[in-house]
Amino acid sequence: MPDIALAVKRWGSTPGHARARGQIARDLATLIDGEVRFGDHDRMLYATDASIYQVEPIGVVVPRTLADVEAIVLYAARHRLPILPRGAGTSLAGQTVNDAIVIDFSVHLDRLHEIDRAEASVRVQPGVVLDRLNDAVAPYGLMFGPDVATSTHANIGGMIGNNSAGAHSILYGRTVDHVIGLDVLLADGTRLWFDEGAAERDERVAGLTRRVVEVVTPLAGEIEQRFPKTLRRVNGYNLDLVLDELDRSTPGTLDRVNLAHLLCGSEGTLGVVLGAKLRLVELPSVKGLALVAFDDLIAALDSVRSILATKPAAVELIDEVVISLARRNTEYSRYVDLLPAPKGQSPAAVLYVEYFADDPDELERSFSALAEAVAPAPTARYTDPSAMAAAWKLRKAGEPLLYGVPGLRKPITFIEDTAVDPSRLPEFVAAFDRIVTDHGTKAAYYAHASVGCLHMRPMIDLHDPKDVELMQSIAADVTELVKRFDGALSGEHGDGRLRSPLLERFYGKAICDALGAIKAIFDPEGRLNPGNIVGARPMTEALRASPAGRPVRVEPVKTFFRYRREQGLESAVEMCNGAGVCRKTSGGTMCPSYRATRDERHATRGRGNALRLAITGQDSANGHTPAWIDPETMATLDLCLSCKACKSECPSNVDIAKLKAEYMGQRYAQLGRTELATRLFGRVRGVNRLGSALRPLANAATRLAPARWALNRALGLDPRRSLPRFGRSLYRWHARRPAAASHPDAPAVVLLPDCFTVYTEPHIGRAAVGVLEALGYRVLLPRLGCCGRALISTGMMAEALVTCRATAEALMACVRSARAVAVVGCEPSCVSAITDDWPDLNMGLDLPSLDELAGRTSLIEDFIDANWEDHPRRPQLRAPADDGAVLLHGHCHQKALWGLDGPARLLRRLACVRLEVLDSGCCGMAGSFGYTRDHYDLSMQIGSLSLFGPIRADPQATVATSGTSCRHQILDGTGRRAVHPVELVAEAMDVLSIGFKSTQSTRNHGEV
Repeated sequence: MPDIALAVKRWGSTPGHARARGQIARDLATLIDGEVRFGDHDRMLYATDASIYQVEPIGVVVPRTLADVEAIVLYAARHRLPILPRGAGTSLAGQTVNDAIVIDFSVHLDRLHEIDRAEASVRVQPGVVLDRLNDAVAPYGLMFGPDVATSTHANIGGMIGNNSAGAHSILYGRTVDHVIGLDVLLADGTRLWFDEGAAERDERVAGLTRRVVEVVTPLAGEIEQRFPKTLRRVNGYNLDLVLDELDRSTPGTLDRVNLAHLLCGSEGTLGVVLGAKLRLVELPSVKGLALVAFDDLIAALDSVRSILATKPAAVELIDEVVISLARRNTEYSRYVDLLPAPKGQSPAAVLYVEYFADDPDELERSFSALAEAVAPAPTARYTDPSAMAAAWKLRKAGEPLLYGVPGLRKPITFIEDTAVDPSRLPEFVAAFDRIVTDHGTKAAYYAHASVGCLHMRPMIDLHDPKDVELMQSIAADVTELVKRFDGALSGEHGDGRLRSPLLERFYGKAICDALGAIKAIFDPEGRLNPGNIVGARPMTEALRASPAGRPVRVEPVKTFFRYRREQGLESAVEMCNGAGVCRKTSGGTMCPSYRATRDERHATRGRGNALRLAITGQDSANGHTPAWIDPETMATLDLCLSCKACKSECPSNVDIAKLKAEYMGQRYAQLGRTELATRLFGRVRGVNRLGSALRPLANAATRLAPARWALNRALGLDPRRSLPRFGRSLYRWHARRPAAASHPDAPAVVLLPDCFTVYTEPHIGRAAVGVLEALGYRVLLPRLGCCGRALISTGMMAEALVTCRATAEALMACVRSARAVAVVGCEPSCVSAITDDWPDLNMGLDLPSLDELAGRTSLIEDFIDANWEDHPRRPQLRAPADDGAVLLHGHCHQKALWGLDGPARLLRRLACVRLEVLDSGCCGMAGSFGYTRDHYDLSMQIGSLSLFGPIRADPQATVATSGTSCRHQILDGTGRRAVHPVELVAEAMDVLSIGFKSTQSTRNHGEV
């Protein structure tokens, strides 16, 4: 191993290594059907995971078939190259980064085979995502027991490599307890099947097994003494399980020894898993969740013993740090409201106590027993599946939420995974807290309290050399503390680069020598994920904050955004911790392009990594100088739709849309120019205004083949994409219409004159005016400039600052002079510019005034709903013209910043009893994104993922959505004309006859 480790150390640091890497890439490209990614940018996207490390791999291969994997492993064996099997890359201990050839199983090798209901088993490929597996076996009344918090994106192969557990491990244990057999490639390319009895059937397996037994048997006493007895333990290899299976074997045989169980938790260091046969468990008949709040963390831990006596399926903990971070998070704040509060105060800790039962009566008895065990702590009970799922979302987001702490000192994962006897948790936590406090910092806590596995994260700034020393000192002290409590150094997250250096201190030399001997049996040259478990490197080597041995910093630069929430650009680029929630493929919106491509480069995490590397100068030849002009970074950003879903759905609140705008703005500032298409897309208000003024000519010209050809060529438009029609200016209509229906002294409301409502869809503006006046308001339609949304999205930031400042000043002046009670808008992207972008733009305006304006601004549907009982007037509502369903789709910015509760509640108030809020992600249009040749196909693919299908399935339904892009995409993708919700409100209030044309076509065509 030493010579190969030296051979790959600092791979890529010399021209010779670069040439060798190029040769490897060419060789592999001829051997496999999958993708070979050895470019610098692609490699760096795999240099990080969810840990504190950054290690540049030799290259990345994305195999399409198992034959591809075999070819890669054989090639690596011939050339003595290290390899790293990788799934979702969510390791918290650094197991999934290495100076090796990374094999990404997550893209193509994700098939399920042979669901066997009678045996309660399933065969899977390693890239299968846990939630997808459970969705597939649920119709059989089955599930995979270990339920990790990352179930939306965790790969089964990674769970095997890590020996993962989950919230219900008190019932289901670890992954090893559910693995029947594994299809494995050894380092030399030998393919074997490991299961119980394989050593009696296959002499090759027998030979390996005998050698393992020869290593383990002499150490039986040492293993018995030093291996933890806790339910959760994932340090080193499972030598204790080998002894147990050997004891249960028929004398003179190895018939109960299953080497698959030795590979569980081996972190890819013993073999490459090609497939697995898994044992499944029965789905519970009835479930119920109780949330118990405490005003003291130790009091919460003290209650665990009595709670366990009630036989729960799970007992989980979150502390006040997680809760406070969730309160500041757009997506997760709604789940905080489900928590009970002791004495009306925010709790210091909350326990999640879940019960499985055969019937509701049994569940009720469990709840009663819990109430007695925790009295007088306040408790909230949930049995509705949707409410329980909502509550669990907060607990599952505990780890990435912690990375949302602003500033550079964050709750760092390095010694946060200990497990002790649950009855000793209060004593252990008190001792742990003393260690942390004595080192001058504090910690955040969340936990699998039922099995004594506490995730405790001290606050550390890894950019500070003194804090790096502090990390090592705390790690050493906590290791000794864990030994004193007979606990496990890791109860869940494994050894990796973090804890492998601590194993000898924890286990002693004899056991660590045995771990090395086991490694040598399976991988004599040490090429499988080297440096993990065996042959550890220093804990502080290759830290993400200082990968080259010196802290990475962002050079001072005048930014276009203030980065108020993040406390500066330097903190903003570090917000992504690699947890990989953006890799989920269902539920919510994040990340549209990843869902369509399944490419790490086009996940939010991939973009976050690319931006961090570029902005910290790691992509630059000039050291710390930011690489604002980098073609590879631009290629990674190219498929970002700026949907803002990451700002809310990412628990760490990574705002890629803002960072992308900053990067592009800095790029254009350095280049000193922008492309013609960018300028026209960014100045869409001027284009729409001109088109509206010349609408008969403009509308006809865009439908003439020569004119459309010229537009396509100049702007890169896809000829399959329809173009919007221009309408008569809403300003002209508003100026010439009959006297307003409201009294001159009525409270004033400013209708935001966005360039779509005013110039391309004025019928929506007319409906909005009619509704607001029917509710008793005086409607103002000021002549303003652009909100800056298109300028920001296209990266024209210098112009955006000037434009937004002028528009903001004019809008604030209008609000002040009219004493307007609100600013309401019809277009979510324009409203979001005011509420989300303006307060953080460096445009030199008074921040309290911008914040006040943002607080006063909302979508018209939310304004109507929120003030339903308090509007000056309550108009009579008429029944809908028909009883067809209304399908409500949310615009991405709307879902990310405000949600759909208001619009849905409003439409239900209007007797839309068959309203269905679509569980749809992004429509795929995203302003100018879906217009271009480069993006059209992907745009339609995104729309097909979750939006087009439900619309096509109900051809009689009315489709409603607030976004102009969404309506355009639905028209092109399904042939259906969607309406704005305010049009349905106008129809219900019968106000369209006041200065309007007939409303007959509103529901059916969405256009008057």
